Amino acid sequence: MSPEEKRNSKLGVQIVKALKARHFDAYYCATKDEAAEKIMSLIPKDDVVAWGGSMTMETLGIIERVKKTNNVIDRAQAKSPEEKTTLMRNALLCDTYLMSTNAITEDGELVNIDGTGNRLAAMMYGPKSVVIACGMNKVVKDMPAAVSRARNYAAPVNAHRFELQTPCSTTGSCADCKSQQSICTYIVCTRLSRPENRIKVVLIGETLGF
Repeated sequence: MSPEEKRNSKLGVQIVKALKARHFDAYYCATKDEAAEKIMSLIPKDDVVAWGGSMTMETLGIIERVKKTNNVIDRAQAKSPEEKTTLMRNALLCDTYLMSTNAITEDGELVNIDGTGNRLAAMMYGPKSVVIACGMNKVVKDMPAAVSRARNYAAPVNAHRFELQTPCSTTGSCADCKSQQSICTYIVCTRLSRPENRIKVVLIGETLGF
């Protein structure tokens, strides 16, 4: 086991404890393969599944797997902007919603940033279960560091991914813009899971996502 793996495993166990104290269902998996199996075990076969944009879930192969095992709401299949909006709204009432998080503190709080708000709306209310996959590269010390990571790292990277015309896509750094294409429309801190265990967090001892 490498020094990084040792550090991740030690810290990961502590974060799982912190998450459980905040009423999340939480797990630590050392590898991507282990994490993928854990996530699939958290999705009942008769659940309707939807997801927010998540490079972590895609890298783990979860999106392709659930398409084969479950009924899904996939906005990528929309044939028009109007149909895409309808699918995104329908996803708010799915059984299991899949996503990642932009940052997680050592004390077990989550910070997420969103342009449209559909992902954060689903996390907060609607789906019966929310499953979050998070690489240990997203772990930060405290809330100010979590907000900073979301705005100054995750937002510019995702602005490039979606080819948005924002200041951060030009400079690589947040300019606190008010652009209509701003990816920082909503910033949400999730302190607790309510009801208990509705939000499930799978920490992964590897570098994944933004």
